[in-house]
Amino acid sequence: MPLDPKSLGAALNEDLTLHSTLCRREAAAYLQALQSGDEVVVACTQEKRLFTELAVEAKAQTSVLRFVNIREMGGWSKDARQASPKIAALLAAAHLSESEPVATVRYQSGGRVLVIGALDAAERAATLLGDELDITLLAQGPGEGGGMQERRYPVLTGKIEQLTGWLGAFALTLTRSNAIDLDLCTRCNACLVACPEGAIGLDYQIDMGLCKSHRDCVKACASAGAIDFKRASVTESESFDLVLDLRATPAFSQHASPQGYLRWDGRDVAPLLQLRALVGEFEKPRFVSYRQKLCAHSRNEKVGCNACVDVCSASAIASEVGVAGALSQNQIKVNPQLCIGCGTCSTVCPTGALSYGYPRANEQGTRLKTLLGTYARAGGKNAALLLHSQQAGARLLGDLGRAARLDADTQGVPARVLPLALWHTSSMGLELWLSAIAYGASQVWVLLTDEEAPQYREALQAQMDVAQAILSGLGYSGQHLRLLHARDARDLAELDRTLRLEPAQTVARAATFAVQADKRATLELALDHLVAHAPTRPERIALPAHGSPLGGLAINKDSCTLCLACVSACPAAALQDNQDAPQLRFIEKNCVQCGLCVKTCPEKSLALVPQLRLGTERTQAVVLNEAQPYACVRCGKPFGTLKGIEVMLGKLAGHSMFQGAALERLKMCGDCRVIDIYSADNESRITDL
Repeated sequence: MPLDPKSLGAALNEDLTLHSTLCRREAAAYLQALQSGDEVVVACTQEKRLFTELAVEAKAQTSVLRFVNIREMGGWSKDARQASPKIAALLAAAHLSESEPVATVRYQSGGRVLVIGALDAAERAATLLGDELDITLLAQGPGEGGGMQERRYPVLTGKIEQLTGWLGAFALTLTRSNAIDLDLCTRCNACLVACPEGAIGLDYQIDMGLCKSHRDCVKACASAGAIDFKRASVTESESFDLVLDLRATPAFSQHASPQGYLRWDGRDVAPLLQLRALVGEFEKPRFVSYRQKLCAHSRNEKVGCNACVDVCSASAIASEVGVAGALSQNQIKVNPQLCIGCGTCSTVCPTGALSYGYPRANEQGTRLKTLLGTYARAGGKNAALLLHSQQAGARLLGDLGRAARLDADTQGVPARVLPLALWHTSSMGLELWLSAIAYGASQVWVLLTDEEAPQYREALQAQMDVAQAILSGLGYSGQHLRLLHARDARDLAELDRTLRLEPAQTVARAATFAVQADKRATLELALDHLVAHAPTRPERIALPAHGSPLGGLAINKDSCTLCLACVSACPAAALQDNQDAPQLRFIEKNCVQCGLCVKTCPEKSLALVPQLRLGTERTQAVVLNEAQPYACVRCGKPFGTLKGIEVMLGKLAGHSMFQGAALERLKMCGDCRVIDIYSADNESRITDL
């Protein structure tokens, strides 16, 4: 891998010295840099552990020590000679400061573990854990060998009614109905010998389907008194810090299990080692922040957008009934203890009510702009941004780089591909992808592995379909966005071929705007730049129906009565009334396509239209419908629309409560109705009683 410190330094605006054996013969230069007190970036991750140990031993004065992989990610490729712009970009991104501190979520675990499974397997697992952890077994049958003769751990049996919680706070609800009390049982096996049906197993529980009520077991257990067929069924609740599940069917069905819940197949010891480490106090970032005022989930007891609830793989987001003003309505509630920080909820949220907090959107935007800007200044062209996870994705790219080094048929990561590690690949969505294109990226690719839940792939693909429709509609040629699938090293050859995709057309001039904390604001900035430099500018771009946060409304004017229920339902102020006239107005730029207006409309007169208009009418209030006002027949004051009153009169004319004067009052304003009731001679009054 040829490295030119002069050209790299020019791109980074600093003087660079090339080192090839910094962790060996040139370690003194590294130690000297550490004592300078400046930020130190080591362009090698191979010996990260050694570099870190040297820094500790030397009591380094450096303020920050960072590492970046330019070998597998940049140099080990068949076109490594053209990789200098990419290496400059990776080095520039490594200089960026870490994410600002955010609020944290705390866990406290005392090491009390519930092991669920067949008794023999549960006791075997407990033997491997019991020296450090407080074990309780929940036996689900005897297994093949049954329980050990010596009872070393407390054993529970019964039907699991509910198991909920997370690390340090698991709650078990269990119904115990068996005649044998395991707390009293001494495992003397007398009951097994006495039972003529063999209804008692080595889990020391009675199978009532086999038991014929001879009660010989009761006599055999007279000294211990552990068997009582008259014992009432009892439902109990207990709490645990950790759960180890040995069953084929897990207790939690979601893709991402709660922290502190692990499964063991009886072979791989990794879950057991992980369990042993989960004792003490822990904390993690509060990844997601929620602003209810922006949420389009529910209005007026109608549920609209449900994207975050549907996509969450950890069941950390739920719709709960809350109180808003005088109404009870569903509200989004995020459980930070269950949240795994994937950020998919913020990706699919059309309004930005859910925002990703670690790292923040503006920090990700700075990273994108630095990568792409440095790459372009260093002479790079047709940059493809490759988003991957910090764990499995980084390992795959490392394997691909090594394969390119050893195998003549493997190309490796191309010089134009800029890898960017994310906490989770689904934490970036439409607005940041389009921002990257606006910053000069030719393409944005997302590398998926087996880490992602299936619904994440669907959500990302839906967002990519929308983004690609916008770019294609604006005349940018080529495929700009793509999901890349690679499970492990078996898929390296396919990944290697995929990374050779042809570049797509991008903007002629890179954008300079900064990514905002507000999702919609960032989206609008990206759209403005892409439209300003678009090869073509059609009046309207049709967007996919699924996943689009942009669009308009179609209205059936014949059925619309201008009741304006949709205005109160709209969470984004896209629908507005007019205080001076019966009008329904619409600002397409504000619409998030949540569908609350459609579900609220009593006449079913509205329909969503996923689209992007490029004219000025997108940002202006456009009249969707208007009607002639209806004047009070008594005072002449307008109080409704002609069509609305006529519809109401038509529906109520045949009702027995609205005949004669009562029907006529429907044509009056609220004040005149009261006056007419009290002035009429034939009306009954409370004072008459």
